[in-house]
Amino acid sequence: MRSFVGALLASLISATSVPALDAPTGPVVLTVKGEISNTNAGDTAQFDLAMLDGLKHRKAEMETPWTEGKVTFEGPLLREILTAVGATGTILKVRALNDYAADVPADDARLQTILATKLDGKLMSVRDKGPLMLVYPFDLDADLYNEKYFSRSVWQIKEIEVGR
Repeated sequence: MRSFVGALLASLISATSVPALDAPTGPVVLTVKGEISNTNAGDTAQFDLAMLDGLKHRKAEMETPWTEGKVTFEGPLLREILTAVGATGTILKVRALNDYAADVPADDARLQTILATKLDGKLMSVRDKGPLMLVYPFDLDADLYNEKYFSRSVWQIKEIEVGR
């Protein structure tokens, strides 16, 4: 399965032309490193909020274990970020500001998984699990509402390391 995912990501990247990444002009909120081919800061790809806003987004209303009632998350699709950096690995180590990290299969990018930048229309502060939070499409698939996916839903994300 791992080789399939790597081949799938590689084919998605080669099937679409990946434009060069501009350098961020605002504060860097996400760094992607590892098995990537498109960089803008040494061997890493750095993104500011404006760059993330320029990627294909998803806006979704849902309930989560970390919020009260239904809330609306919005942000770029994880697969769009991986495509933008030319990711070819099979495992994503998603790391938070406090260095907590979770291993997320790159295959989860095929879901409508988003890297949320907004909660109820407002930018997510560190206090509110920002600046970025990995949010699974709990609104589209009730089977994802379980501890397996909860443990992958990292918040206060600062970095994604793409590996094999």
